[in-house]
Amino acid sequence: MVDPITTVIVVIIILIILGLSIRIVNQYERGVVFRLGKVIGIKEPGLRIIIPLVDRMVKPSLQIITMPIQSQKIITEDNVSIDVAAVAYFKIVDPYKAVVEVENYTRAVNQISQTTVRSVVGQFNLDEILSETPKINLRIKELIDNHSEPWGISVTTVEIKDITLPENMKRVIGLQAEAEREKRAKIIAADGEYLSAAKLGEAADIISEHPIALQLRIMQVLNQIAVEKNSTIIFPAPLMNSITDISNFLKTENAEATTPRKNLDLLKNDDVTENQPKAVLDLLKTPKTESTEPKETTGNVDTKKSEE
Repeated sequence: MVDPITTVIVVIIILIILGLSIRIVNQYERGVVFRLGKVIGIKEPGLRIIIPLVDRMVKPSLQIITMPIQSQKIITEDNVSIDVAAVAYFKIVDPYKAVVEVENYTRAVNQISQTTVRSVVGQFNLDEILSETPKINLRIKELIDNHSEPWGISVTTVEIKDITLPENMKRVIGLQAEAEREKRAKIIAADGEYLSAAKLGEAADIISEHPIALQLRIMQVLNQIAVEKNSTIIFPAPLMNSITDISNFLKTENAEATTPRKNLDLLKNDDVTENQPKAVLDLLKTPKTESTEPKETTGNVDTKKSEE
Protein backbone atom coordinates (compact mmCIF):
# COMPACT_ATOMS: atom_id res chain seq x y z
CA MET A 1 0.00 0.00 0.00
CA VAL A 2 1.30 3.43 -1.11
CA ASP A 3 2.05 5.91 1.60
CA PRO A 4 -0.26 8.95 1.28
CA ILE A 5 2.58 11.29 2.03
CA THR A 6 4.62 9.83 -0.81
CA THR A 7 1.66 10.21 -3.15
CA VAL A 8 1.27 13.83 -2.25
CA ILE A 9 4.98 14.49 -2.80
CA VAL A 10 4.88 12.81 -6.21
CA VAL A 11 1.84 14.83 -7.25
CA ILE A 12 3.53 18.05 -6.17
CA ILE A 13 6.67 17.16 -8.12
CA ILE A 14 4.61 16.40 -11.23
CA LEU A 15 2.79 19.72 -10.96
CA ILE A 16 6.07 21.56 -10.58
CA ILE A 17 7.50 19.81 -13.63
CA LEU A 18 4.40 20.61 -15.67
CA GLY A 19 4.53 24.22 -14.53
CA LEU A 20 8.15 24.48 -15.68
CA SER A 21 7.46 22.65 -18.93
CA ILE A 22 4.35 24.38 -20.18
CA ARG A 23 4.77 27.72 -21.96
CA ILE A 24 2.10 29.86 -23.64
CA VAL A 25 3.20 31.90 -26.64
CA ASN A 26 0.86 34.79 -27.47
CA GLN A 27 -0.18 35.65 -31.01
CA TYR A 28 2.08 38.72 -31.13
CA GLU A 29 5.08 36.77 -29.80
CA ARG A 30 7.52 34.14 -30.99
CA GLY A 31 9.32 31.67 -28.70
CA VAL A 32 13.07 31.23 -29.23
CA VAL A 33 14.04 28.00 -27.44
CA PHE A 34 17.56 27.41 -26.11
CA ARG A 35 18.60 23.90 -25.09
CA LEU A 36 21.74 23.83 -23.07
CA GLY A 37 22.63 27.24 -24.50
CA LYS A 38 21.94 26.42 -28.16
CA VAL A 39 18.98 27.61 -30.19
CA ILE A 40 16.95 24.59 -31.28
CA GLY A 41 13.97 26.38 -32.84
CA ILE A 42 11.37 29.10 -32.82
CA LYS A 43 7.98 28.26 -31.38
CA GLU A 44 4.78 29.59 -32.94
CA PRO A 45 1.88 31.01 -30.88
CA GLY A 46 0.02 28.50 -28.70
CA LEU A 47 0.67 26.05 -25.87
CA ARG A 48 4.25 24.80 -25.99
CA ILE A 49 6.13 22.28 -23.83
CA ILE A 50 9.84 22.45 -23.08
CA ILE A 51 12.15 20.36 -20.93
CA PRO A 52 12.53 21.91 -17.51
CA LEU A 53 16.02 22.92 -16.38
CA VAL A 54 17.30 22.04 -19.86
CA ASP A 55 15.38 24.32 -22.20
CA ARG A 56 14.91 28.06 -21.92
CA MET A 57 12.43 30.09 -23.95
CA VAL A 58 12.75 33.80 -24.84
CA LYS A 59 9.61 35.43 -26.20
CA PRO A 60 10.33 38.68 -28.14
CA SER A 61 7.31 40.76 -29.16
CA LEU A 62 6.58 41.38 -32.82
CA GLN A 63 4.44 44.46 -32.10
CA ILE A 64 5.53 47.90 -33.26
CA ILE A 65 7.45 49.58 -30.47
CA THR A 66 7.23 53.34 -29.91
CA MET A 67 10.55 54.70 -28.73
CA PRO A 68 11.03 58.39 -27.86
CA ILE A 69 14.42 59.85 -28.77
CA GLN A 70 15.65 62.26 -26.13
CA SER A 71 16.30 65.88 -27.02
CA GLN A 72 19.72 66.33 -28.59
CA LYS A 73 21.76 69.54 -28.61
CA ILE A 74 22.83 70.00 -32.21
CA ILE A 75 24.84 72.66 -34.03
CA THR A 76 23.51 73.13 -37.55
CA GLU A 77 25.56 73.71 -40.67
CA ASP A 78 25.17 77.49 -40.30
CA ASN A 79 26.38 77.35 -36.64
CA VAL A 80 23.03 77.68 -34.87
CA SER A 81 22.55 75.72 -31.64
CA ILE A 82 19.18 73.94 -31.43
CA ASP A 83 17.55 71.15 -29.45
CA VAL A 84 15.89 68.40 -31.47
CA ALA A 85 13.63 65.66 -30.08
CA ALA A 86 12.23 62.82 -32.17
CA VAL A 87 10.30 59.57 -31.96
CA ALA A 88 11.00 56.24 -33.71
CA TYR A 89 8.75 53.29 -34.52
CA PHE A 90 10.28 49.85 -35.11
CA LYS A 91 9.39 46.18 -34.91
CA ILE A 92 11.14 42.78 -34.90
CA VAL A 93 11.00 40.92 -38.19
CA ASP A 94 13.47 38.14 -37.27
CA PRO A 95 13.13 36.88 -33.67
CA TYR A 96 16.28 34.75 -33.93
CA LYS A 97 18.53 37.74 -34.81
CA ALA A 98 16.83 40.01 -32.29
CA VAL A 99 17.65 37.58 -29.50
CA VAL A 100 21.02 36.22 -30.65
CA GLU A 101 22.69 39.09 -32.55
CA VAL A 102 22.19 41.90 -30.01
CA GLU A 103 22.06 41.87 -26.22
CA ASN A 104 19.23 44.39 -25.77
CA TYR A 105 17.67 45.41 -29.05
CA THR A 106 15.55 48.22 -27.55
CA ARG A 107 18.55 49.94 -25.98
CA ALA A 108 20.64 49.38 -29.10
CA VAL A 109 18.03 51.02 -31.36
CA ASN A 110 17.68 53.91 -28.93
CA GLN A 111 21.39 54.68 -28.88
CA ILE A 112 21.86 54.40 -32.63
CA SER A 113 18.80 56.64 -33.14
CA GLN A 114 20.24 59.41 -30.95
CA THR A 115 23.58 59.45 -32.76
CA THR A 116 21.92 59.31 -36.16
CA VAL A 117 19.63 62.23 -35.39
CA ARG A 118 22.59 64.28 -34.20
CA SER A 119 24.71 63.53 -37.28
CA VAL A 120 21.97 63.96 -39.88
CA VAL A 121 20.44 67.18 -38.53
CA GLY A 122 23.91 68.73 -38.22
CA GLN A 123 24.35 68.44 -42.01
CA PHE A 124 21.51 70.92 -42.73
CA ASN A 125 21.17 74.62 -42.05
CA LEU A 126 18.38 76.04 -39.95
CA ASP A 127 16.11 77.03 -42.83
CA GLU A 128 16.30 73.54 -44.31
CA ILE A 129 15.58 71.92 -40.96
CA LEU A 130 12.43 74.01 -40.54
CA SER A 131 11.20 73.67 -44.13
CA GLU A 132 12.42 70.21 -45.20
CA THR A 133 11.55 68.14 -42.14
CA PRO A 134 10.06 65.20 -44.13
CA LYS A 135 13.30 64.88 -46.08
CA ILE A 136 15.34 64.80 -42.86
CA ASN A 137 12.96 62.23 -41.31
CA LEU A 138 13.38 59.94 -44.30
CA ARG A 139 17.15 60.25 -44.17
CA ILE A 140 17.26 59.40 -40.45
CA LYS A 141 14.95 56.40 -40.97
CA GLU A 142 17.12 54.99 -43.75
CA LEU A 143 20.30 55.22 -41.67
CA ILE A 144 18.76 53.67 -38.54
CA ASP A 145 17.20 50.92 -40.63
CA ASN A 146 20.55 50.11 -42.22
CA HIS A 147 22.19 49.82 -38.80
CA SER A 148 19.41 47.73 -37.23
CA GLU A 149 18.79 45.37 -40.14
CA PRO A 150 21.47 42.84 -38.97
CA TRP A 151 19.64 42.71 -35.64
CA GLY A 152 16.40 41.53 -37.27
CA ILE A 153 14.70 44.90 -36.66
CA SER A 154 12.86 47.07 -39.18
CA VAL A 155 12.37 50.80 -38.54
CA THR A 156 9.00 51.88 -39.90
CA THR A 157 8.95 55.61 -39.13
CA VAL A 158 11.10 58.35 -37.60
CA GLU A 159 9.60 61.77 -36.95
CA ILE A 160 11.11 64.96 -35.54
CA LYS A 161 8.54 66.11 -32.99
CA ASP A 162 10.17 69.17 -31.42
CA ILE A 163 12.74 71.79 -32.44
CA THR A 164 13.74 74.29 -29.76
CA LEU A 165 15.38 77.49 -30.98
CA PRO A 166 17.30 80.12 -28.99
CA GLU A 167 15.35 83.22 -28.05
CA ASN A 168 17.41 85.51 -30.29
CA MET A 169 16.78 83.25 -33.28
CA LYS A 170 13.06 83.31 -32.59
CA ARG A 171 13.09 87.12 -32.77
CA VAL A 172 15.13 87.09 -35.97
CA ILE A 173 12.82 84.55 -37.61
CA GLY A 174 9.81 86.62 -36.56
CA LEU A 175 11.27 89.74 -38.17
CA GLN A 176 12.12 87.79 -41.31
CA ALA A 177 8.58 86.42 -41.56
CA GLU A 178 7.12 89.90 -41.04
CA ALA A 179 9.35 91.35 -43.77
CA GLU A 180 8.39 88.54 -46.14
CA ARG A 181 4.68 89.12 -45.57
CA GLU A 182 5.13 92.87 -46.06
CA LYS A 183 6.93 92.23 -49.33
CA ARG A 184 4.10 90.00 -50.55
CA ALA A 185 1.54 92.62 -49.54
CA LYS A 186 3.36 95.31 -51.50
CA ILE A 187 3.61 93.07 -54.55
CA ILE A 188 -0.10 92.30 -54.41
CA ALA A 189 -0.93 96.00 -53.99
CA ALA A 190 1.30 96.91 -56.95
CA ASP A 191 -0.40 94.28 -59.11
CA GLY A 192 -3.77 95.69 -58.11
CA GLU A 193 -2.66 99.24 -58.99
CA TYR A 194 -1.39 98.02 -62.36
CA LEU A 195 -4.68 96.33 -63.22
CA SER A 196 -6.63 99.32 -61.90
CA ALA A 197 -4.57 101.72 -64.02
CA ALA A 198 -5.25 99.63 -67.13
CA LYS A 199 -9.00 99.67 -66.48
CA LEU A 200 -8.94 103.40 -65.71
CA GLY A 201 -7.16 104.01 -69.02
CA GLU A 202 -9.88 102.14 -70.87
CA ALA A 203 -12.55 104.10 -69.00
CA ALA A 204 -10.80 107.39 -69.82
CA ASP A 205 -10.81 106.49 -73.52
CA ILE A 206 -14.53 105.81 -73.41
CA ILE A 207 -15.29 109.02 -71.48
CA SER A 208 -13.19 111.07 -73.91
CA GLU A 209 -15.41 109.83 -76.73
CA HIS A 210 -18.60 110.46 -74.73
CA PRO A 211 -18.08 113.43 -72.32
CA ILE A 212 -21.60 113.15 -70.99
CA ALA A 213 -20.62 109.80 -69.43
CA LEU A 214 -18.45 111.61 -66.89
CA GLN A 215 -21.34 113.87 -65.90
CA LEU A 216 -23.62 110.85 -65.47
CA ARG A 217 -21.01 109.16 -63.31
CA ILE A 218 -20.71 112.28 -61.16
CA MET A 219 -24.48 112.43 -60.78
CA GLN A 220 -24.52 108.79 -59.73
CA VAL A 221 -21.88 109.41 -57.07
CA LEU A 222 -23.79 112.41 -55.75
CA ASN A 223 -26.92 110.27 -55.58
CA GLN A 224 -25.10 107.69 -53.51
CA ILE A 225 -23.78 110.39 -51.19
CA ALA A 226 -27.24 111.89 -50.76
CA VAL A 227 -28.62 108.53 -49.59
CA GLU A 228 -26.33 108.63 -46.54
CA LYS A 229 -27.79 112.03 -45.51
CA ASN A 230 -24.45 113.77 -45.16
CA SER A 231 -24.46 117.37 -44.01
CA THR A 232 -21.54 118.31 -46.29
CA ILE A 233 -21.25 117.40 -49.97
CA ILE A 234 -18.12 118.18 -51.97
CA PHE A 235 -18.84 118.75 -55.65
CA PRO A 236 -16.21 117.48 -58.08
CA ALA A 237 -14.29 120.04 -60.14
CA PRO A 238 -15.61 118.83 -63.54
CA LEU A 239 -19.16 119.35 -62.35
CA MET A 240 -18.42 122.90 -61.17
CA ASN A 241 -16.70 123.66 -64.47
CA SER A 242 -19.76 122.41 -66.32
CA ILE A 243 -22.06 124.62 -64.23
CA THR A 244 -19.76 127.62 -64.84
CA ASP A 245 -19.75 126.97 -68.59
CA ILE A 246 -23.55 126.82 -68.66
CA SER A 247 -23.81 130.07 -66.68
CA ASN A 248 -21.37 131.87 -68.98
CA PHE A 249 -23.29 130.62 -72.01
CA LEU A 250 -26.58 131.98 -70.65
CA LYS A 251 -25.00 135.34 -69.87
CA THR A 252 -23.62 135.56 -73.40
CA GLU A 253 -27.01 134.80 -74.93
CA ASN A 254 -28.72 137.44 -72.80
CA ALA A 255 -26.10 140.03 -73.72
CA GLU A 256 -26.54 139.39 -77.42
CA ALA A 257 -30.32 139.64 -77.14
CA THR A 258 -30.10 143.10 -75.50
CA THR A 259 -27.48 144.59 -77.87
CA PRO A 260 -28.79 147.93 -79.49
CA ARG A 261 -29.84 147.96 -83.12
CA LYS A 262 -27.29 150.60 -83.97
CA ASN A 263 -24.54 148.06 -83.72
CA LEU A 264 -25.99 146.43 -86.80
CA ASP A 265 -25.29 149.61 -88.85
CA LEU A 266 -21.62 148.88 -88.57
CA LEU A 267 -22.21 145.68 -90.50
CA LYS A 268 -23.48 147.57 -93.65
CA ASN A 269 -19.98 148.03 -94.87
CA ASP A 270 -19.43 145.87 -97.95
CA ASP A 271 -16.14 144.58 -96.59
CA VAL A 272 -17.86 143.37 -93.46
CA THR A 273 -21.01 141.94 -95.07
CA GLU A 274 -19.26 139.81 -97.62
CA ASN A 275 -18.65 136.91 -95.25
CA GLN A 276 -21.80 137.25 -93.09
CA PRO A 277 -24.46 134.52 -92.97
CA LYS A 278 -27.69 134.89 -94.92
CA ALA A 279 -29.76 135.42 -91.78
CA VAL A 280 -27.63 138.39 -90.80
CA LEU A 281 -27.84 139.92 -94.31
CA ASP A 282 -31.66 139.63 -94.28
CA LEU A 283 -31.74 141.39 -90.95
CA LEU A 284 -29.63 144.24 -92.33
CA LYS A 285 -31.93 144.69 -95.35
CA THR A 286 -35.08 145.29 -93.27
CA PRO A 287 -36.28 148.97 -93.41
CA LYS A 288 -35.95 151.20 -90.35
CA THR A 289 -39.54 152.19 -89.64
CA GLU A 290 -38.66 154.03 -86.50
CA SER A 291 -36.41 156.55 -88.25
CA THR A 292 -38.97 157.61 -90.96
CA GLU A 293 -41.60 159.01 -88.64
CA PRO A 294 -39.49 161.85 -87.21
CA LYS A 295 -38.61 163.05 -90.75
CA GLU A 296 -42.33 163.42 -91.65
CA THR A 297 -43.02 165.45 -88.55
CA THR A 298 -40.17 167.84 -89.27
CA GLY A 299 -41.49 168.36 -92.82
CA ASN A 300 -44.93 169.28 -91.56
CA VAL A 301 -43.49 171.84 -89.17
CA ASP A 302 -41.62 173.61 -92.01
CA THR A 303 -44.74 173.95 -94.17
CA LYS A 304 -46.68 175.36 -91.32
CA LYS A 305 -44.08 178.02 -90.70
CA SER A 306 -44.08 179.10 -94.41
CA GLU A 307 -47.89 179.47 -94.45
CA GLU A 308 -47.77 181.76 -91.47
